[in-house]
Amino acid sequence: MEAVGEPAALPQRSERPSRALVLVGFMGAGKSSAARMLAAELGTQPLDSDREIERELGESIADFFDREGEAAFRRMEEEVVLRLLSDRRAQVVALGGGSLGSDRVREAAARHVVVHLEVTPEEAWRRASNKGRPLARDQARFEQLHRDRAALYDSVAHAILPAGDRNMPRRALAALHALRTAPEGTRFVWAAARSGDYPVFLGRGLVSAGFFHPLDGRRFAVTDENVARHHALAAEETITIPAGESEKTLARAEEVLRALARAGATRGDIVTAVGGGVVGDLAGFCAAVYQRGMRHVQVPTTLVAQVDSAYGGKTGVDLPEGKNYAGAYHQPSAVIVDPSVLATLPAEEAAAGYVEVVKTALIAGGPLWARVRGGGDPDDDVILGCLRTKLRVVAQDERDEGRRQVLNLGHTVGHAIEAATGYKRYRHGEAVGLGLMCALRLSGRDALRTEVGELLAARGLPQRLEGATPAAVAELVSRDKKRVGQTVPFVLVQAPGEVTPGHEVDARSLLSAIEEIA
Repeated sequence: MEAVGEPAALPQRSERPSRALVLVGFMGAGKSSAARMLAAELGTQPLDSDREIERELGESIADFFDREGEAAFRRMEEEVVLRLLSDRRAQVVALGGGSLGSDRVREAAARHVVVHLEVTPEEAWRRASNKGRPLARDQARFEQLHRDRAALYDSVAHAILPAGDRNMPRRALAALHALRTAPEGTRFVWAAARSGDYPVFLGRGLVSAGFFHPLDGRRFAVTDENVARHHALAAEETITIPAGESEKTLARAEEVLRALARAGATRGDIVTAVGGGVVGDLAGFCAAVYQRGMRHVQVPTTLVAQVDSAYGGKTGVDLPEGKNYAGAYHQPSAVIVDPSVLATLPAEEAAAGYVEVVKTALIAGGPLWARVRGGGDPDDDVILGCLRTKLRVVAQDERDEGRRQVLNLGHTVGHAIEAATGYKRYRHGEAVGLGLMCALRLSGRDALRTEVGELLAARGLPQRLEGATPAAVAELVSRDKKRVGQTVPFVLVQAPGEVTPGHEVDARSLLSAIEEIA
């Protein structure tokens, strides 16, 4: 392990105050109340397109809508919204739910920071029905309109705040302000979990631009020798470890912890994990236990980390007896995802990360699976779809007590394969790919197994188990850390988008599935 002690200069941000926060979303998303909250924090007055329209009409939108029709209302709405968005004094603007149907409005909004406030159809109906809203009178039509508009909001939004408590915009304000100064094209998703929430920034050029959040506290970077040759972030000190899963040990964690202590790191400082899953897990674990907990920021540089491991707060190291046997839940303070850094990733590492893309798409189903099953290279939208899928799952179940277990699809056998081969023969994604084939066999989904097998084979991923016997792998599965009593629960697949945890699998069926890949 190498520690480089020369402090690097920390970049300063430029301000772009002309970019307002523009709140969009479906009826009942809370745009007006969020605008008032954010404006109060910023010491300004909010602008609200619906209120401005009613002021100019001298009557309610519902009365005008019913008398003149939707087309007449949309024409007036477009004029009002364009005027509000052209006001350089505006800092916070709330738009009506249907205003983005206008091409001119979408073009004008794109010059600002567009924030999509998500809301479930059930909650939207509860808030909007019986409130005089002309499009909230028929629930079936209302829910269809919600589905139709969701993709439109996401296509325009720079930032997405998930459905949740109404104080979320206030907690996200500092990160939203940071987004104003990020490279053009940067997207932002707010991650919510029971123990804390944090921003995820996704954009090309974030690393080379020196973008970072949060700005308070000194930064202590942890990276590995391979990543250090290509990428560096400004830090007070950089701690470099050897590369590879075999380095994710308690002994290596102790070295990092002692390096932090020698450098005088405090709980007010930030550990920055710059690398793939190994660095992210180990650095996050060190942040969780150093002085009983300090902040950390994930800067994932591999595909597997960008689509999966950098989110959700699971940190840890391996023991000889099993993968991730020592760990802690410790949510990051931010995740900074720059897809352009994947250009330095060796082809075999990119292929290994692709397994997590396939796994996540199977869990999500719908549009994400439709894109991934086409076999193309994962682009920024696929990465965004994957990370949003994981964040939604974690928001429901942070501590692996239920729904989050679906993220272990393919991992139960995959982790056993890694342990059986000493963490040296297979990359994590390669082992999970083999485990995914076993899970689909145990699910009885032969056609889907064939399709997934073809996707993995096209990337040159291993199709056969080598270096360990099926019996040895099965024995390690029986000692999986998720074991409850004498049973190891499995995640199985009914169909893309229908993935469930908690299935019992008998020993004979498990051994047979492993033997099929041997």
